[in-house]
Amino acid sequence: MRKRSDAEVFRITGARQGLAEDVRGRQRRYVISMLVRTASVIATVALWNVQRPVAIVTLVLGALLPYVAVVFANAGRENVPSLPSTFVTPPPPTMIAPQPGPVAAAAPSAESGAEDRP
Repeated sequence: MRKRSDAEVFRITGARQGLAEDVRGRQRRYVISMLVRTASVIATVALWNVQRPVAIVTLVLGALLPYVAVVFANAGRENVPSLPSTFVTPPPPTMIAPQPGPVAAAAPSAESGAEDRP
């Protein structure tokens, strides 16, 4: 029996992601930011005598990025997501098409009923 790929998946828990997965994600973000810092320091050295204003910008980026990377790496775990709502809306009822055939007799009109009253 195959699963349908277009089926909607519901989250039934409010649990956080695992600690190992959380640490791995923070380490990955830290390594990426340190690679950007290394590239900015190399760009500073390469551009110092060619484009000094760009070199100064890369120098400032290389000086500030370690602080930002450490703050984000030590920020801690994410907040617990809220639990899903327990209210499930029922699907709308299916409508049955009217059967072709004779039309039912119309109700007596209001004018004929008014003449009968005294």
